Amino acid sequence: MLDWAEYSKLFIGLLAIVNPFGVIPIYLGVLEQHGARVDYPATARRTTLVVLAVLLVTLVSGEFLLRIFGISLSAFRVAGGILLLLMAIDMLAHSERAPRGQQPVPAQADDSHESIAVVPLGMPLLAGPGAISTVIVYADLGSGVGHYLALTTIVLGVGLAVYLCLHSALRIRGFAGRTSMQVTTRLMGLITAAIAVEIMGNGLAGLFPALRPAAIAGG
Repeated sequence: MLDWAEYSKLFIGLLAIVNPFGVIPIYLGVLEQHGARVDYPATARRTTLVVLAVLLVTLVSGEFLLRIFGISLSAFRVAGGILLLLMAIDMLAHSERAPRGQQPVPAQADDSHESIAVVPLGMPLLAGPGAISTVIVYADLGSGVGHYLALTTIVLGVGLAVYLCLHSALRIRGFAGRTSMQVTTRLMGLITAAIAVEIMGNGLAGLFPALRPAAIAGG
């Protein structure tokens, strides 16, 4: 297992990447396109279940899928770090819209609230490429039942935060206002950028082992 500081960092980072508070305006915008046909509490529950299913399946099978495609974890860390950094830049520069890779597709007229809870709300709006990459990277950092139980607990905690935000989305929008939501999104973007740089650094050190001794000597 990792130390608790690493697990705490993962929880904060994954919460920042999923960013349930920041996507509330987009979430409500998608639902409002469907008008009175949408059951808001049921959609919040279904969307949360989709997010949990995607992240838990990724936790269990993500590393296996990488082996199938012959992708090393170091290469995936670099790619995931670049993706997270691009998302963070978008969050810092354009806090009123979803980060790169999380823009919801236009809703179709015949979609039910069951289907929009899967796409675009559950994935990729919340459980997008950045969250999936982060779960895979951290799953590889440890082993054993304790490690996976800790990661499962973190995913469940993020799922609880998603449900609370979506279930209270209308009240949060009325209470917090646009400015507060923009400030929160930018703060999450800064945290995401720092995590992205660290993930990329670890990936580059794995791809080019000579960089690690050089970095230690230079420090």
